[in-house]
Amino acid sequence: MKHRKKAILLSLLAIIASLVCLMTRGLNFGIDFTGGNVIQVEFESSVPVGDVRDVLADIGQNQTVIQAYSDRGVIIRVNVDTEDARKELVQALKNKYPSMEVLRHEKVGPVVGEKLRREAMLGLMLALLGILGYITVRFQFRFAVVSVLALMHDAIITLGMFSLTGKEISLPFVAAILTIVGYSLNDTIVVLDRVRENWKYLREKGILKILDMSINSTLSRTINTSLTTFLPVLALFIWGGPVIANFSFALLVGIVVGTYSSIYIAGSLLAEWYLKTPGKN
Repeated sequence: MKHRKKAILLSLLAIIASLVCLMTRGLNFGIDFTGGNVIQVEFESSVPVGDVRDVLADIGQNQTVIQAYSDRGVIIRVNVDTEDARKELVQALKNKYPSMEVLRHEKVGPVVGEKLRREAMLGLMLALLGILGYITVRFQFRFAVVSVLALMHDAIITLGMFSLTGKEISLPFVAAILTIVGYSLNDTIVVLDRVRENWKYLREKGILKILDMSINSTLSRTINTSLTTFLPVLALFIWGGPVIANFSFALLVGIVVGTYSSIYIAGSLLAEWYLKTPGKN
């Protein structure tokens, strides 16, 4: 806890930088959010999906969704804005497979429309309120608030990293964010549960000592859990291919930031709050 102010300052700087990136650079939304083109093609002989993906990656379309519907046919969902970009994609495939035939081409709307976005935001707000209510009843109101702030910290920094790197936002990214939130909350609750157990020593030892005792007693569990999750996700990121690369990257960032916030941010915020306004809640 002697490093709590440095940790809070570091997190504030990271959050501000993330918000600046989000406001200036924005997010690179994929076809799930923006819509795009669906192109159905058929080859003269069997062609692996991986070979088709390699051709498209050469023209910068490595995040394209490719689905095989037969040995010789694939459906390509791609986020291109202009007719020239679509023609470039088709021409790249024809250069590799001259006998390829385009069976269908049509523009499609986003999978995640405006209504779904509003409903998702409403669901998120209700979930956060539910978390606040449960932790308040189970622990204390202060514990609930710092837990939610730690979750927001993790989500904002992860979004900021995607904005900074320009990586594509798709439905798997949403799944990754939900996974990060659940993972981080579980880790934070383990620490706060130990704080609750040691709360009886508050007058004797003080809030900073209580938090140090609680964090240190759960530190090996936190590190071991995070490390055993981080390593397989790292393997997926390195060798899993471009289809799940963004999903894996989001989890990697979330695991690192979530572990950091569980150890430093939640406890630091609780300490500063209690030192300024001591009391039961």
